[in-house]
Amino acid sequence: MSILKTGDEAPFFRAENQYTKEISLEMFKGKKIILYFYPKDMTLGCTAEACNLRDNYSFLQDKNFVIIGISADSVKSHQKFSEAHTLPFHLIADTDKNIIKSYGAWGLKKFMGRQYEGILRKTFIIDENGVIIKIMDKVDTKNHTEQILNELNIK
Repeated sequence: MSILKTGDEAPFFRAENQYTKEISLEMFKGKKIILYFYPKDMTLGCTAEACNLRDNYSFLQDKNFVIIGISADSVKSHQKFSEAHTLPFHLIADTDKNIIKSYGAWGLKKFMGRQYEGILRKTFIIDENGVIIKIMDKVDTKNHTEQILNELNIK
């Protein structure tokens, strides 16, 4: 697995969203994409991040952004999460972790002195032509939209 960097073409993906609709990267040509990877539906940090993006969804849409969240949870889990929090964007089920690994969002984590492999919370901003313009490795779950806008210098 190679390390992605700014300026690289975003790796292609195709998978089902929370409503079993097939979603692919190429569907969003001409739009900017906020592609965020998160560990688990219904957990505190993941819920805070999703709700922050939801609360700013209209503003981000006005700026030509599409939001796509990806975790290894099932379609059914994503559907429950989406409905519980009225999430207006796609959540992709990557149960085999192929997309997660292709974006380098799988790796060693530490929690309470224990090391294990898991999903790394990362966000990729992809331009209208499918090129990665920003990679965020340190995500502020409660203020993620503001963090994205600051990183991209958008007012």
